[in-house]
Amino acid sequence: MRPVTRNVVVGILVVLVLLLALGALPSYLKSGDPYYLEATVVTETPADVQPANITNLSQRRYPYTFGALGALDALGNESENASASATGRSEPYWRGPFGFKGAFTHSPFDEVDAYTVQYPDAVRTEQVYVSYEGTRYRLEVIQP
Repeated sequence: MRPVTRNVVVGILVVLVLLLALGALPSYLKSGDPYYLEATVVTETPADVQPANITNLSQRRYPYTFGALGALDALGNESENASASATGRSEPYWRGPFGFKGAFTHSPFDEVDAYTVQYPDAVRTEQVYVSYEGTRYRLEVIQP
């Protein structure tokens, strides 16, 4: 193989490895306290709010939402005495240093922003009201 060809191939491989690392690395960056998407069962919604029906949304597109709903469901299955105001939390999300991670990873903030755009009547002061399989929930990003 000619030196020029070898250098080009090595250069392309280095670029590919860097791109792969850039795609995987941000998920490992952690700094500060974690953020969670928290789901709380609500019996009544504010008068000016129309809950978004998310029954048909993809769980792959909204992993934090369905993670919080799944945690809440698991809590209800563990204890028959679970209160109506029980809460479920998604997996933690760390923002990462320097704002670098946000450009490359999916976050609970992205999900709340998506609800704000798709269902503006379901959002009130950083809280999103949703309906899933007939039950109403309030979703909000928290940092305990």
